[in-house]
Amino acid sequence: MQLIIDGIATEIVAGERLLDIVQRLGLDTADLKTRPIAANIAGETFTLNYIPLREESTPGVQQGTLRRAVRAANGVVSLLRYDSARGNRVYERTMLFVFLLAMRKLYPKTRVRINYAIGAGLFARVGDGMRLSQQEVDRIKKAMRDIVDADLTLERKRIDIDDAIDFFSADGQEDKVRLLKYRQFSFFDVYRQEDYLDYFYGEMAPSTGYASVFDLQAQRGGLLLLRPSAENPNKPAKHVSMPRFAGVFSESEEWGRLMHCTVVADLNDMVLSGEIRTLIRVNEALHEKRFAQLADEIIQRGARAILIAGPSSSGKTTSANRLCTQLRIHGKTPVLVSLDDYYLNREQLKPGPDGTVDLEDIATIDVPQFQADLTRLLMGEEVELPKFDFIHQKRSLAGHKLRIDESTPLIIEGIHGLNPELLPAAVDQALIFRLYVSALTTLNLDDHNRIPTTYLRLLRRMVRDHETRGASVERTLSMWNSVRAGEEKWIFPFQEDADAIFNTTLIYEPAVLKKHIFPLLSAVRPESVYYDEARSIVKFLNYFVEADVEDEIPPTSILREFVGGNTFYR
Repeated sequence: MQLIIDGIATEIVAGERLLDIVQRLGLDTADLKTRPIAANIAGETFTLNYIPLREESTPGVQQGTLRRAVRAANGVVSLLRYDSARGNRVYERTMLFVFLLAMRKLYPKTRVRINYAIGAGLFARVGDGMRLSQQEVDRIKKAMRDIVDADLTLERKRIDIDDAIDFFSADGQEDKVRLLKYRQFSFFDVYRQEDYLDYFYGEMAPSTGYASVFDLQAQRGGLLLLRPSAENPNKPAKHVSMPRFAGVFSESEEWGRLMHCTVVADLNDMVLSGEIRTLIRVNEALHEKRFAQLADEIIQRGARAILIAGPSSSGKTTSANRLCTQLRIHGKTPVLVSLDDYYLNREQLKPGPDGTVDLEDIATIDVPQFQADLTRLLMGEEVELPKFDFIHQKRSLAGHKLRIDESTPLIIEGIHGLNPELLPAAVDQALIFRLYVSALTTLNLDDHNRIPTTYLRLLRRMVRDHETRGASVERTLSMWNSVRAGEEKWIFPFQEDADAIFNTTLIYEPAVLKKHIFPLLSAVRPESVYYDEARSIVKFLNYFVEADVEDEIPPTSILREFVGGNTFYR
């Protein structure tokens, strides 16, 4: 039997693992940049412990049984490395397993919760939020290093769902017990090392030795587990302090506790009991209260231009409109301005070295014209605002003339709102208020499995693209990596410079979004190049109980920007 691994044809024998083949071909290295850590077969991610050709149990049979995925891929296997999105997730799961196994050995009775990602690190709360001493942190790091050096094989095993529930119940992991009761299948896949059993809803590296690059730092309330550096994966990333961002996550955690909804099982219970309607009212009230607080801050500051920035599907437009409403309570008459109207004509854009135009680049904005208009407006002069025609990819003056005074604040929305290049040097910075908005969910699947913030934004975008633009989920997925790359380059570097950060997440929204997106994702076929991404989201959504409660969602809710019915756009 022949496989083609990264373009190399090779004969395989029954019972041979992918890892054995990779090593035999000389493709394994000690360099995390180039080291294969998993495999892509027919659109799915597989551990390197996967055996493509099973040994036959029938005496005298030499051929073996070819696995389903290998047949579907015609024997073509692509290796995944750390620099890919899938490889990155495989590494993170493996590193978390090593960390949690070390914590189990040192603090067997202490609850550890993986809360959220901040910068290059994962924040983990230990116990009730105790801060560990440097001596304790060093002890944990040593235990992790010992586990890495032992290079323990990480084999996934399938067990009966009732057996899994019994184990986690006896082990005191009630968060997993509650979640598994909502699982729709009779089996559950786990990874086991001695008496420690866990799962991270996806594949891991073949052994603990792969998670060799990490660091650990004490933080208020817990620990920060640092991942490999994006620039040099062979070294752990340096932690950059982000007090504003950390504060928003802390506030969001407090909101979750206030609403008695911190894990998916809490949300599911509320859906089934009908308490989700109360949850929606409280969650929306918390949002409204925060918008009111932001308006108060803007008034106290005396700001006359509010710049709102955030990544894709963060709810920038609805946030701008709701802030307008709150400013009107203070007697102001705010005016909305979109940075999109300052796009240069398409023929003026210069392609990069690869021949493509980066539409996320600030160079696509006529920065000098924006600076001139903003300066003149703040000086009380009249300005004719441009309008960008997205159909013809041209900008024109549409006769919209504007003059403002101190009672007319500008609310300027666009992805580059926090970029310092945007503001004219002559403008008094005290007149500018910069607001960063993003969907930063702190709802967890269970204690050890966080929901990445990008998942929620991707769900929002897939729903909106389908509902309002007729785009398939595959079309949205095809653009997502490019969108994310643009965010990393043009948005995230400036997020901590904001005067305020607003978390647009609504803790109940995955249960509502599921109704819109689940059938579309389930329809993605195995032959699609986006099958694995669609399948991983389907697996994630399988743990949520669908909520049909859109009659409870206010017409000005941020969620309405994605599911429809937002009255700001009428």
